[in-house]
Amino acid sequence: MTRSRPYDVLVVGELNVDIILTGDVVPEFGQVEKLVDDLTVCAGASGGIFAASAAKMGLRVLYCSVVGDDPFGRFMLDALQAAGVDTSGVRVDPAVKTGVGVQLSTGQDRAMLTYLGSIAHVGPRDVPTDWSLARHLHVVSPFLLTGLRPSMPEMMARAHAAGMTVSLDTNWDPEERWDVADLLAHTDVLLPNENELRAIAGCDALDDVIRLMRERIPVLVVKRGERGALAFRGDECASSAALDVEVRDTTGAGDSFDGGFLAGWLRGESLQTCATLGAICGSLTTTQVGGFNGQPTWEEAMAVLERHCLGTGLRSPASPNHPAQP
Repeated sequence: MTRSRPYDVLVVGELNVDIILTGDVVPEFGQVEKLVDDLTVCAGASGGIFAASAAKMGLRVLYCSVVGDDPFGRFMLDALQAAGVDTSGVRVDPAVKTGVGVQLSTGQDRAMLTYLGSIAHVGPRDVPTDWSLARHLHVVSPFLLTGLRPSMPEMMARAHAAGMTVSLDTNWDPEERWDVADLLAHTDVLLPNENELRAIAGCDALDDVIRLMRERIPVLVVKRGERGALAFRGDECASSAALDVEVRDTTGAGDSFDGGFLAGWLRGESLQTCATLGAICGSLTTTQVGGFNGQPTWEEAMAVLERHCLGTGLRSPASPNHPAQP
């Protein structure tokens, strides 16, 4: 089917710089000083990491957000643009500070502190009024985007009315209220990790949670870290294993997974292929520190799939920069 929209994916999301500390230490109050092994300042934000992954995987991505008129804001814009993301929808507000996430990473796990800053200032004014711009809307971090959260259901409904599909990755709720029923009603693809899915459903038994959510969501994807991922569409199910790689940092692995999965899904690939592409993207980004780093291009992901995941039925598009309409 011929595409007629300028972008494949629209993201209205948060932007922040990640300051990542690595080391096998546990912070203590009482002015106890401890040493870390390394520090990395890198581009972050769940929506930003997803957008970079999707763009590297050949999708045309438009990003809408807010940053401050400061070095961190300029750093984020440069990083997104370098990844191939269109940042013309990002508003620079000199009255706010760009958000910052401080993470202590031990490789397999992280502790995180977030300063919302500009993230809380993303609102309805930052949502495009032309809903013919893109084929798909990716909604992310509703619990952090406090200024946008009240209008998210209407945003998603308008996207559907304009013929767009909608995906949702909630990420963790710092308040642990998990009030997302109004968002699930407008979601075509739900992309939580295992703990987030349990919290959303209010149930600890994973099999029961999956059975419940499969009845509510057209496409359910459950990210399980080093155990790979599960994907469900109606009566169809697929599983993908994580790659056997040396993990340096798990920052943004789930968001990069989303980029790989949706790159396949928007090309009309099989559910198994989408899950495998997600696992490849999520695994490779863990080999480097920072969410934007280590993300593969479509060609690189294809090469990994052909070497290690033969038989999934991946089709090679005529041009990876112009995926086919599903």
